[in-house]
Amino acid sequence: MTKQQAHQRVKKLRKLINHHRYLYHVLDKQEISDAALDSLKKELFDLEQKFPELITADSPTQRVGGKPLKRFKKVKHQKPMLSFNDAFSEEDIEDWLERISKLLSDKERSKIDFYCELKIDGLAIELIYERGVLKVGSTRGDGTIGEDITHNLKTIEAIPLSLRESHVGGVIVRGEVFISKKEFEKINKEQQKKDLPTYANPRNLAAGSVRQLDPKITVSRRLDSFAYDLITNFDKKTHEDKHKVLKNLGFKTNSHNKYCRDLSEVFKFHKYCQKIREKIPYEIDGIVVTVNSNEIFEKLGKVGKAPRGAIAFKFPSKQATTVVKDIKIQIGRTGALTPVAYLKPVQVGGVTVSRATLHNEDEIKRLDVKIGDTVIVSRAGDVIPDIIKVLPELRTGKEKKFKMPERCPVCGAKVIRPKGEVVSRCKNPDCFAQKREYFHHFISKGAFDIDGLGPKIINQLIEESLVSDPADLFELKEGDLLPLERFAEKSAENLVEAIQGKKEISLPKFIYALGIRNVGEETAQDLAKHFSNLEKLQKTTLEDLEKMKDIGPIVAKSIYDWFRQKRNVKLIKKLRQVGIKVSASTHRQGEAGKSQKLRGLTFVLTGGLETISRDEAKEKIRELGGEISESVSKKTDFVVVGKEPGSKYEKAKKLGVRTINEKEFLKMLN
Repeated sequence: MTKQQAHQRVKKLRKLINHHRYLYHVLDKQEISDAALDSLKKELFDLEQKFPELITADSPTQRVGGKPLKRFKKVKHQKPMLSFNDAFSEEDIEDWLERISKLLSDKERSKIDFYCELKIDGLAIELIYERGVLKVGSTRGDGTIGEDITHNLKTIEAIPLSLRESHVGGVIVRGEVFISKKEFEKINKEQQKKDLPTYANPRNLAAGSVRQLDPKITVSRRLDSFAYDLITNFDKKTHEDKHKVLKNLGFKTNSHNKYCRDLSEVFKFHKYCQKIREKIPYEIDGIVVTVNSNEIFEKLGKVGKAPRGAIAFKFPSKQATTVVKDIKIQIGRTGALTPVAYLKPVQVGGVTVSRATLHNEDEIKRLDVKIGDTVIVSRAGDVIPDIIKVLPELRTGKEKKFKMPERCPVCGAKVIRPKGEVVSRCKNPDCFAQKREYFHHFISKGAFDIDGLGPKIINQLIEESLVSDPADLFELKEGDLLPLERFAEKSAENLVEAIQGKKEISLPKFIYALGIRNVGEETAQDLAKHFSNLEKLQKTTLEDLEKMKDIGPIVAKSIYDWFRQKRNVKLIKKLRQVGIKVSASTHRQGEAGKSQKLRGLTFVLTGGLETISRDEAKEKIRELGGEISESVSKKTDFVVVGKEPGSKYEKAKKLGVRTINEKEFLKMLN
């Protein structure tokens, strides 16, 4: 990027960040997530580091908070309340240490150690005590002038009204006001009952609560607080010592905070906090890493409105901003054309993301996404990343519109979009792309689950005309595979054995393997349970299918039509001829003597599980008589919440459906 291009990008970023910061800090409103705003700020910070001459006094990287609200008395801070620059990776932290080390002597560098604290999603406050009694409590405001909210802060039990030890010259303490997850959910439920809008996040609710003119409202919110810094000089040598003094004075300090000798211990603590994040009763989004020596911290000073000696080490964001480099089409097993955005690689949820699904033509129009746009990308758990918002304010005029192709980009057949559907499809059932995806589906874990038969081998088999449909896989011999690339005698023998070892399959898995449009694993389970064998399912009427629970008219017609197409009837016949045996087992009735303690209970899984795979979890639930659903409703009994849960978790909270963690879930199973 040239200096001129960087200058234009920086101007647009500043304007957009200032807009969202004003909404967030002054009006307590939010249009984009904290993670997306952090991502924009990080891009601006990096550009300013690369081109220092572009830094201006009014840049968002040089200021803190927003303007104080007019309805409160103004309070000038004796010492500016600074905010922290952000780091998102271990490399960022290493770069930070390298930057500050250049400002220190060899002796000082050798003494650097750290004190780490949880970064709580709350509102920063300052407390001034005179002769041991709380006199003024204020918000950060713009860093220099805050808002006097003393009466409201006095309602918070965690904030002492008088110190356990008085100090003649007065005491200035800084901390965080926050609200617990439990209280946040409780208040939002009350809002719903009154048909009032719910709060976006705990930080907004905490900020709104301490800015009430009536302290009774603040009392009702059951706010909490931690003290994290002591501005008054108690002649202590380390930041850790400050925390000990705070505790002795009667302030609540965070028990998770930890001294770290070096960066390896910082990284270890960061990973530990990320692991226990969901179990902590309040929201955190990372840790704050502070140079422990007060003398070195003061010597390092500040850069802009951030201290050089401390940095916020954020957890992997569930959202981030990036640029759409291109939009290409993928062809699915049913001929569906799915537009996929190829992105400038970005870290989202702890992994590098370079692609995101755009779903269909209507979604592209709804988002108004163009090639070259800056977008917000979201990822939850193992879900494929989505583009959730375009930032048109950052457009340069060089962006290009995307148009869905009229012909299949793989086989050239005409593309159709059936009336009433949002998906465009390739009409050619012999399209190579469709055939390839169908084979991938057929051998997948939820279907025949054939190990060693990956995408590259499937592609070779189709290209060399060794298979025309999945039934052909079971007739492959070692001699067919040996001429193919990467195959030796032993590997060919192993693959044939693996395929032959999968000739027996349960009815639900077989139905799922057929690749019927709109039939996922749960619908396959339902069909297997209802019909008990394949013959009954093949002969069923459309009316019988429509009468089934959880199967609507579209899915029913899709199933009915599939079994009446000659090519599909021929495939089933051929699968039987090559020796495929379909057992009637559905796992719904349980094995002989197996407990059915989950009978009548419906579960939804969201997020990644650590000690058990999602497929294993589903199998266990079915074995014990339980039901699995892919969507949350009021009929759902339990939502099992793993790491990085998605929108299902939010919906469960909204509907008041009970959520359980992995430990509680495993306890139920055992």
